[in-house]
Amino acid sequence: MDRSLLLVDLALQGGGAHGAFTWGVLDRLLEESWLSIEGISGTSAGAMNAAVLADGFAHGGPEGAREALDRYWRAVSDAARFSPFQRSPLDRMLGRWTMDTSPMFIGMDVISRLFSPYDLNPANVNPLRRILEEEIDFDRLKTSPIRLFITATNVRTGRGRVFRNSEISPDVLLASACLPTLFQAIEIDGEHYWDGGYSGNPTLTPLVRELKSDDTILVPINPVERPGTPQTAAEIMNRLNEVSFNAVALKELRMIALLRKVADPGSAEGAAWAKMRVHMVPNPLMATLGYSSKLNAEWDFLSMLKEEGRNSAEVFLDRHGHMLGVQSSIDLDVLLEGV
Repeated sequence: MDRSLLLVDLALQGGGAHGAFTWGVLDRLLEESWLSIEGISGTSAGAMNAAVLADGFAHGGPEGAREALDRYWRAVSDAARFSPFQRSPLDRMLGRWTMDTSPMFIGMDVISRLFSPYDLNPANVNPLRRILEEEIDFDRLKTSPIRLFITATNVRTGRGRVFRNSEISPDVLLASACLPTLFQAIEIDGEHYWDGGYSGNPTLTPLVRELKSDDTILVPINPVERPGTPQTAAEIMNRLNEVSFNAVALKELRMIALLRKVADPGSAEGAAWAKMRVHMVPNPLMATLGYSSKLNAEWDFLSMLKEEGRNSAEVFLDRHGHMLGVQSSIDLDVLLEGV
């Protein structure tokens, strides 16, 4: 096989500032000229990474995409200097990236259980809107050669809606990342939307049905497994968030595993499911980080996450690069055990 012709698609999870890990993964993958990214499914921070990459690629190819991602995350960090969510002196002294002892984080965590964003942020101010409007050319994005699938959750129906290139706007990206305890629901076409992680983190089906690529590279942010049993309130809430944001993706992977077994290879759609190969970039770091660090956008933290992402992508390419275009590098059948 001519490796320069290998089409792949990407599935990018959301996770706030932890999305800088995905930035690092993408930065490394874009250096591989034999990988051609056909499409990306993204949710929340994964949606931001996907849109920035696709726009940068449309402007300047792989190098343009890498530069666009660098600019975007630098802008996020610059804006965060004015955020009320900052690490406490204790967290800094102990070298922790979390904000578990930050008075503002603790206070907002308590207040958010008593008051909604409609009470606390009536103008629905979100600093990400300005960044997205400045860093992404949404007209150019419509014609990007990289196809996008951005998921947001319809508040009324509870179902996910997948937005494609021609539909993507700042509102769509903000909807995909709209945590309902922090921001008001985003209205699009008369419907209101919350974070896409509740309904697809990320959505995988369009990658199979609408793209030619048979290889999907999943970049996880929320650890599927975390050692030990959470006991503190913060640990319990953190694990609940991880489980809930992984549940839909795991269910979709189980469906893919099942369809690969029962699909009729004689039909066009059956052949697509039967041929699908799934790969996953390892991410051991996230099992050491807690929920509050998802709000930490300090440049040193984001830079560390980027470097970890690059290193993880390097490990993936070393261990499994030869399997791309050949076979899955994760065993989907394991997901069917006990089902």
